[in-house]
Amino acid sequence: MNEQSLRRSVALEAKALGHGGVSLMSGISGLARSTIYHGLSDIRDNVAVPAGRVRKAGGGHKKKSPRDPTLAADLKRLVEPVTRGDPMQPLLWTTRNLVTELAKEGHKVCPTVVSELLRGMGYSLQANNETREGGQHIDRDAQFQYINTQATTVLAANEPVISVDTKKKELVGNFKNNGRESRRQGRPELVNIHDFIDPKLSRAVPYGVYDITNNVGWVSVGTDHDTASFAVNAIRRWWRTMGKKRHPTAIRLMITADGGGSNGSRVRLWKVELQKLADELKLPITVCHLPPGTSKWNKIEHRLFSFITINWRGKPLRSYRTIVQLIAATTTDAGLKVRAELDEKKYPKGVKVSDLQMAAINLTRHSFHGDWTIRFHLIEKSSFPKRID
Repeated sequence: MNEQSLRRSVALEAKALGHGGVSLMSGISGLARSTIYHGLSDIRDNVAVPAGRVRKAGGGHKKKSPRDPTLAADLKRLVEPVTRGDPMQPLLWTTRNLVTELAKEGHKVCPTVVSELLRGMGYSLQANNETREGGQHIDRDAQFQYINTQATTVLAANEPVISVDTKKKELVGNFKNNGRESRRQGRPELVNIHDFIDPKLSRAVPYGVYDITNNVGWVSVGTDHDTASFAVNAIRRWWRTMGKKRHPTAIRLMITADGGGSNGSRVRLWKVELQKLADELKLPITVCHLPPGTSKWNKIEHRLFSFITINWRGKPLRSYRTIVQLIAATTTDAGLKVRAELDEKKYPKGVKVSDLQMAAINLTRHSFHGDWTIRFHLIEKSSFPKRID
């Protein structure tokens, strides 16, 4: 069929379907809703097809992207630094604001084209979800821009940038795990009715390290407490197992982390352990903390943890071995690879850090929010005692 006969044929099907038929046929045929409505108008008004006016295949306006090769890259650059890290809520910009910003860079584009490009990149408008973050710090957006600038500079120098965090602690045992997987009908996994903790297994504490440059992840599955010592040891194990091989010429390391938890910006033990790690690796370490209440913005959340959750959905986490295997089996079409190992060391809670230990740390606070962004320098002869476990 030619263009006109196709739109009329699809319009007839949409008319026969009744309410919602246009949307349904648009999805099936790939024709725009406006094209189907045009066909309905032709049928209603009994418009005859003009002789010699049928457009040949390939006619009409060409796609905007081939005519403007830098459009997609510029649009992604505008959206990426300020996009919510939650993969279910990615679109913060309005299309009209994006059109305005793109116009400043010399792109002549309409909101419809911007929407189509965003959909092609995996963005979409989403309904409300449980992401209320409470009060916002006055410098929240400025800190994100600052972190993005720092990370861009380090990555441009071919130096490692990692995102770290603790994933949600998981019950280990024959318990229900949210989600569904394909099984024979009527044969679901049988799990316990109550989620009473097994004293022999307790909980699993997955601490992740995501290498932004190489799209690879490391997860230490702890069996004890989620402390700063445990967090830094996970980074240490990542470097020795994966990081050093992928960044053999590195002269510095940048870490992005939440502002709370075991790697919080106010946790003394976190600072002491990072100083010792910097001395061990012979690398200065810069830590950029996200502003308070913005944990879902951390890249590890939507580039690593979300896919781990998808991979083990509907599967009971009956043992630590099962958890490690499911994490290590996580992959994506974008090439994500993950390595996971069990960490059975003991990390007692409540370890006190003295003022003397804090005074011995060789750090520099950045001029913009030095409470959130800190650089740990090397100490030639470390004054620290053995690593705090």
